[in-house]
Amino acid sequence: MNVLWTADALVEATGGRPHGQLPAAIGGISIDTRTLQPGDAFFAIKGETMDGHDFATAAVKAGAGVLVVAEGKLPALGRLTAPLIVVPDVLAALEKTGRAARERSRAKIVAVTGSAGKTSTKEALRHALSAVGTVHASDKSFNNHWGVPLTLARLPQDCDFGIFEIGMNHPGEIRPLVKMVRPHVAIITLIAAAHLGHFRNLDEIAQAKAEIFEGLEPGGTALLNRDDQRYKLLARLAKAQGVKRVLGFGEDARADFRLLDCTLAADSSTIRARIGDTEIEALIGAPGRHVAQNALAVLGAASLVTADVGKVAEALASLEAEQGRGRRHRLALPGGAFTLIDESYNANPASMQAAMALLGATPVEDGGRRIAVLGDMLELGSHSAKLHASLAEPVKRSGADLVLLAGPEMKALADALPEGVAGEYRADAESLKPVLLDAVRPGDAVMVKSSKGIGFSKLVDALIARYPAQTGQQAPA
Repeated sequence: MNVLWTADALVEATGGRPHGQLPAAIGGISIDTRTLQPGDAFFAIKGETMDGHDFATAAVKAGAGVLVVAEGKLPALGRLTAPLIVVPDVLAALEKTGRAARERSRAKIVAVTGSAGKTSTKEALRHALSAVGTVHASDKSFNNHWGVPLTLARLPQDCDFGIFEIGMNHPGEIRPLVKMVRPHVAIITLIAAAHLGHFRNLDEIAQAKAEIFEGLEPGGTALLNRDDQRYKLLARLAKAQGVKRVLGFGEDARADFRLLDCTLAADSSTIRARIGDTEIEALIGAPGRHVAQNALAVLGAASLVTADVGKVAEALASLEAEQGRGRRHRLALPGGAFTLIDESYNANPASMQAAMALLGATPVEDGGRRIAVLGDMLELGSHSAKLHASLAEPVKRSGADLVLLAGPEMKALADALPEGVAGEYRADAESLKPVLLDAVRPGDAVMVKSSKGIGFSKLVDALIARYPAQTGQQAPA
């Protein structure tokens, strides 16, 4: 077992008191008995719907080495005989553990936020920096008030690089998280109309994202999208926080990490970029213009943490799209196959436009069609109807032959679809499922995109369950 914490160090980090015979070493940190590994410390945090203390027995059965529990819950735990660390508040103890892990670490730390592309950029950094050192990064989208301290608490002491995703949907959420992470490089991928229901305008979103500058280490760097309309505002906010080095990535001639050329293919991209004083060509394994843009942030961050940028660029060739974020499947039908693009994890106006561009760049075979399967974008407040209707133009540019829509907010797009574009609208994902399953034909390219809460991942699952994966042939290029 790899040793993440000694028992003494974890007791000191949490500020708790030991109860029972603690193991000498702890291999990992868990808050979920379904993924807990033998020897992990189980932190029984209380969430909105579940209390970890209710799963204490399950944690013991799964092999937890020690349980971190709240003092007030001890009577309810009854005859539980497992080793314990008893604390006043378990989430606060997890936060303390995260801060202790950051304090002892000598890793170069990169934090990523933005309205779109956070997770994809974090995963690209994880993948590419792994070519030049040991990397620890947020699991999935662990970017909130428990995900960030959990990721920090799991940070190995001897790690070379730490990559942290920091999210928000209200003002004030990033500030305490970034002060735990204390990054050397803070990336903002893009400011767009995500969570606009909680803000008056995009400037307010930019101000909330700019909280990431407040945790930068002395001498740290703010790395911003030079092509973003809010670049100047973000740069001003960074400097107001005392950040002396503000750099940009993008196509803009003033970008420090500049895209010189980009060739988009069906399942990859090739870029030529100037990174500092060096011109670099790189193949990016995942497709999409937005992926190429964020690859600049990866290369820029790599140079700022003094990694070998050439090796990092080479590693981008084997980058693959994540599940729900552009992953492709070739599924067999009688007489051929079709391409499924899974973008079902999340959606806002910026990522919807990027996804429609991706669909437009995806070739179809003879007789095939481009099919856009779109669900609601959530948390847009009073702007929702207008922003959903505004997707009509990206749909038109994509060359979509058929648009399948579901969700109450998508009714606005259904009413605004361009002439000549066939469309079907249903109230929800479940009602749309039989329409989609019957619509696909050999040669089609099908792209599924919505906010996670709409449940469009079930449509992806249904297609994969109905139609087997094609073997022995590649998608058309």
